[in-house]
Amino acid sequence: MEARIRWATLPLCAALLAAHLTQSVLAAGYRTANFTVDAPTPQLAKEIGDTAEHWRKVLANEWLGKELPKWSRSCPIKAKVAPRLGAGGATSFVFDRGEVFGWTMNIQGSRERILDSVLPHEVTHTIFASHFREPLPRWADEGACTTVEHRSEIAKQERMLLDFLRTRRGIPFSTMFAMKEYPSDVLPLYAQGHSLSKFLIAQHGKREFLAFLENGLKDENWPRAVEEHYGFDNLLTLQNSWMGWIRQGRPDLQPAAGDVLVASHTQPARTASLPRPQPARIVRGQNPFPQPAAESAAGTVSVAEQPPANVEVPVEAVASVNEPITPTAQTATANQDWPAEKAAPASIYDASRRGPTVWR
Repeated sequence: MEARIRWATLPLCAALLAAHLTQSVLAAGYRTANFTVDAPTPQLAKEIGDTAEHWRKVLANEWLGKELPKWSRSCPIKAKVAPRLGAGGATSFVFDRGEVFGWTMNIQGSRERILDSVLPHEVTHTIFASHFREPLPRWADEGACTTVEHRSEIAKQERMLLDFLRTRRGIPFSTMFAMKEYPSDVLPLYAQGHSLSKFLIAQHGKREFLAFLENGLKDENWPRAVEEHYGFDNLLTLQNSWMGWIRQGRPDLQPAAGDVLVASHTQPARTASLPRPQPARIVRGQNPFPQPAAESAAGTVSVAEQPPANVEVPVEAVASVNEPITPTAQTATANQDWPAEKAAPASIYDASRRGPTVWR
């Protein structure tokens, strides 16, 4: 009897082993110095992991002028890859007393968009988190991360911005700079944040942009920071100048004399156990947009996708720019003293959820 039981268990063990091996093949893993990747195939896992390391090095040098030190714990990446899958992602991490840890990253899209848009966007979130060690304003964090995406993804943001401005869904800067949480109408924040980030970076470069954010974070006196770093008297003056740039078709801006702009990119964090209570988890992500019909697998963009010149945008497109806005936990009026009223602490910084996907 005992022998028969032992022999009977062998097929079961073999079946379990085969199932385990099949599952391992279907969910291939790959490890780098700072990332562990779970992807559909071993080849994709390696490509995603190596590309994530590439962007971590290149983009840290662009934004910070130096590479990041190795994280004490790797960031797990879970990837869904399909030819027509909308590009997007979400990265979460935890800030606590000057430390950042607990990285997780979920990405999706076509192979091309994951490698040239989703990964640089999400990796830039980790670079900002490692540098600032505190949450950035929503418009600046998402907007600046979008500037490193493929031009086809940027073209979508620029087209949407014009639609939002024409339909008066623009956000007054006095409101946008004071936001602590994502608004219910979240997409205009991303499009407008990207455009303003591009506008400011074009004038004095990426490192000055980060210095501006660091200055403003000290006391949340953003009008003062805007004046000190970019010479605009107040947020309304900045808003009007930006709107003028939009109406002209977003022409290239000449940097100020003496400014050294970082070239466009090409293809010590201690994380010891910390006492409870558990700090808030920060979530940053991307919109999973459908692929445009005019975009090929190689990522080419039709002429129609390029931003038009001399755009007709109503003067009042950004609603109520000169009128007081009812103050809430997320906004500050144009006449309110700074710093703006602080929002109640949230347990999680999360984008607007639409179905199972976290939107950027």
